[in-house]
This record gives sequence, structure tokens and C-alpha cells, in this order.
Amino acid sequence: MRKLSILIFIFCLSFQAISQQESLLKWWNPAQSEFPVIAGQAWVEEVPSLYHRLPARSESEVREAVWNLSKQSAGLSIRFWSNSDTIAVRYKVSRGVSMPHMPATGVSGLDLYSKSYDGEWLRVWGKYSIKEESEYTFILNETSSKYAQYGREYQLFLPLYNEVTELEIGVGQESTFEPLPVRREKPIVAYGTSICQGACASRPGMAWTNILERKLERPVLNLGFSGNGRMEPEIIELLTEIDAKAYILDCLPNLSPDQHNVYQLTLDAVHQLKSKRPNVPIILTEHVGYADALSNMKNFEHVKRLNEQYKKAFLALKEEGITGIFLLEKEELGLGFDSFVDIIHPNDFGMIEYANAYEKLILEILSEEKGPISTMVPTSQSRDIAVYKWEERHQEILRMNQEQDPEILLFGNSIVNFWGGEPKAKAVNGQTSWKEIIDPAGIRNFGFGWDRIENVLWRIYHDELDGFDAEKIILMIGTNNLGLNSEEEIVNGLANLIQEIKERQPNSKLLMLGILPRRGMIEEVNHINLKISQMADLANVTYIEVGQGLLTAEEELNESLFTDGLHPNEAGYQLIAKELIQGLNN
Repeated sequence: MRKLSILIFIFCLSFQAISQQESLLKWWNPAQSEFPVIAGQAWVEEVPSLYHRLPARSESEVREAVWNLSKQSAGLSIRFWSNSDTIAVRYKVSRGVSMPHMPATGVSGLDLYSKSYDGEWLRVWGKYSIKEESEYTFILNETSSKYAQYGREYQLFLPLYNEVTELEIGVGQESTFEPLPVRREKPIVAYGTSICQGACASRPGMAWTNILERKLERPVLNLGFSGNGRMEPEIIELLTEIDAKAYILDCLPNLSPDQHNVYQLTLDAVHQLKSKRPNVPIILTEHVGYADALSNMKNFEHVKRLNEQYKKAFLALKEEGITGIFLLEKEELGLGFDSFVDIIHPNDFGMIEYANAYEKLILEILSEEKGPISTMVPTSQSRDIAVYKWEERHQEILRMNQEQDPEILLFGNSIVNFWGGEPKAKAVNGQTSWKEIIDPAGIRNFGFGWDRIENVLWRIYHDELDGFDAEKIILMIGTNNLGLNSEEEIVNGLANLIQEIKERQPNSKLLMLGILPRRGMIEEVNHINLKISQMADLANVTYIEVGQGLLTAEEELNESLFTDGLHPNEAGYQLIAKELIQGLNN
């Protein structure tokens, strides 16, 4: 009796604690959002349930097994912004929470990641209970006043092998919570097997598609169907509906050289994709191999025959003259026997190897290579969060570009951001000069506060120059790299940036503006501008010096033309605007 009383007392305490926690939180349901928030879907308006992956109309077109697997939320995620020190999630799933070879945390669990103000991914840890009605509680031990005031961006990855039927996110009553809309960048579309779906990752964040999404910072759509990725024309036809950045066909582990004509299936799939999306690259991924291949010759021969048929089809397609197809060979995936849970499904280590191989190839295909110095490594950021949201401005730029082609683009940092024009900035110091001088010239503001060279590189890698032909592109960037990078790193970073812009906009005229003079750094700015001008000449880019009018006759900073020794005021912007327009017209 005493033991029973103690158990009842403990249960009451636990129930009271849960009730108190829930009363301290406010809850948000994605189903009530006014705009799409479930990332990783290609048919946002057509899915029969919020957390499904295929459109309702495809139920009658695909096999029943594929349709049922499409209800599982592999690769789906929710992005939001919050400053809460507690982030809770309560949700329901529709089937068993685990499998013999895959834990509940991967089958039915969640993963929460956030990004630092310098664009680095951070994993958030918490406690959880996984069952049909599950819950996660993530605790943030964040003591910075900046986080308390402005918060951070988060991405919540959903279960890999279960169907989510309900979900809510809770944050502190006094905390901010802002769901983020689905991104506008073109996605990488991966069609494949259980390996693509996520088996046997220990948790959603470790599925190779989700790892790849964080590496590329680009949407990756997971169309992996466990045991049922068979390169079927019904699925390929659905893929043609997606305006993709690249397609991945990773289906061989679900095919047999004795039962399927892999050669013909590959030819048909590529022809079908290229007929609708001729310019979208296609990656054909070989069978990764079996973990027991060294001791099981039957499996070794099975994989060898599949990959030989695949390679034969790849070479035949190349002989036809089809371009934009790439073969990812088994050896490039690089998985060894310690990379697997069983004989075929990767563990977390194997998933990382998968993602690394795809990242390397995709960056080559898209010409988005990362250089050896920081100014050549594309990076996102949110350092100026007190003034604006960097990602939000990027998405607004993409929206504006889709609605109306820009003619002349002015890339820069806060000096450009604060000048004026569209997209509108919270802080504007030169609105009159922009309206009277810059806007009539047809220039669109591509300035982002606190941007460095590598941040502009990220933005052009993420579609800000896609889908149109600009007349002119102007660069005024680099001042935020001073003191952080050497002159050589800055000049080489700018040379790389110019090359990447030319590759995406070969018909545009490029203009490089010198770095503006700034308080306490007149000599340094003059010296690096000389090197930038020489680099611009070698790159066949017009160099324009627009900052000399901001100095006194004694070559000192004219403080009356600045708000803070770095950002010009209206009078300063008037002088720069006239120099810029004169340079544009020469």
C-alpha cells in the first residue's frame, strides 16, 4: 500500500510538472499558417495531408507501396525564428515507432538545428518521449543578450520513416516565434531507395539528404521510397514537374540485374527527364555495394552487374550527345564495411560519406566550388539582426527577380543596403539621392548589411543571378573584410567573385567600385584600392573610384559627409551617386 501511494505521488508530480510546462508555453500549429511552411515538398498545394510528399492526384498513378511510403515525412522540415530558451514539440505518428535495424529516434524522432550569426550550423539538444503521441523538449542554454532580444533561425527535421498526423511547436509565453516561408531557391531532387529515404540514420538530421541540405544550404527534396525506388516512369514524370537545380537518380539497390532491364530503364528515365527539363543536370548514382562484398561473392557479382549496365547506359547517352548527365561511381561514395548497420543500409558515418560525395560532385556541376581561403567560401550570415533579417532579404530579392527582371544590380554591404530603393531597408541614409539619381538609372539594391565578400558569393550561388540577363552588375564590397583578412585574401576573393558572376551573367558588363574611405583607415583603403584596380584591369572589369570626394583637401575623412565614419549621410551619398552614374555612362 505504501509503495502504491509513493507511485501515485510520483505520477501526480510528473503530471503537474508537464501541466506547468505546457501552461508556460504558447503553441503554434503549422496547419494554421497563412503561407506554406513545410520545407521539402514539391507539391505544397496538392498534398492530401500536410506532412505527405506526393500530390493527391498521384495516388491513382503510382503503385500502392510507393503511395503509402509517400505519407512518411522523410526530408520534410520546418524553419522558424525564435528567442525562446525552451522549444517544445508535441506530435502524433501513425505506426510503430522503431524497427529492428533502425532506432525510434530515426524512424519517428525529430532533430532541431539552429544557425549562428556567422552562418554556422549548431545542433540543439533535448529530452524526448517517442511513441504514438510523442514530445521533444529542447533546452537552450543561451546567455547572450543578442539572442534574448533577437533570437536565431531554427530548422526542425521531421521523422524519416513514419507518418506525422499532428504537430505543434511550443515556445515561452514571452518569447518571439516567427515561422519562415518555404525558400524560393531551386531544389536538389533526390529519387531513390530506403538509403535515400533515410535508413538507417540514428536521427533525421543524419539522413544524407538532410546533411546535404545543411551543407549546400539549398532545399533537398527527398523522394526516397524504401524498397520501391525502381526508376518507374510514373515517378520520373512527377520529377519533370519540379523546377530543379539538379536531379539525383539513386535507385540501383532496389533493382535486380536478373529481373530488371537496368540499361533500358536508365535510358528511358534520362530521356523522359531531358524531354521536359533539358538544362537540368542529372546525377546517376551507382549501387553503393554491400558491406559483405568481400566475403559474399554472390552480392559482389550482383552489384558489379548492376553498375556495369548503368555505366553502359550512361556512355550510350553520352554518345547520343545528351549533356548534363554525371555518373557518381561506387568508389566515389567510398563506403566500407564499417559504414553500414546491416549489409546495405548506412549508419551515420556512412550517411556522412554519402553526403560528402554528393556535395563534392554537385558543387562541381553547379560551379560552386569552395576556395582555399575564407573569402572564397560561400557563407550566409545574420550579423546585423538588430536591423534586418538577412535570409528574409535574400528571399525578397529572389521574389522581385522572379516578378521583374532587374536591369542593373548593385551588390554591397550596409553602405548599399542603407542607401535606399527596393527592397526597402529599415535604416535609410541616402533616400533622396537614390530616388533622384540611382533609381532613374534602373539600379536595384542588392546590398546586405554586414556582408563580406564570401556572403555575396553565397548569394550568387543561391540564385540571385539566375533566370535573367542583367545589363550591368556593380560590386562595392570588401570593407567588412578589412582587419579580418589580408589584402591578398580580399583581392583574390574579389577576383573569384568576379569570375563566378561572369560565369552566371556572361553578357553583363561588370563594374568594380573601390572601397570607400573610412575613419582611421585612409591609408589602408588607398593601398588596397590600388591592388583592386589592378586586379579589375586584369579581369577586364571597369574600375570606378567613387570615394575621393569624401576626403578633405588634406586627404582626411570629411566627417561632415558621414553618419559614423563608415556610412555616408545624404550629402555623402549625393557625391557617390554622381560619381557612380558618371562611371556607368562612360
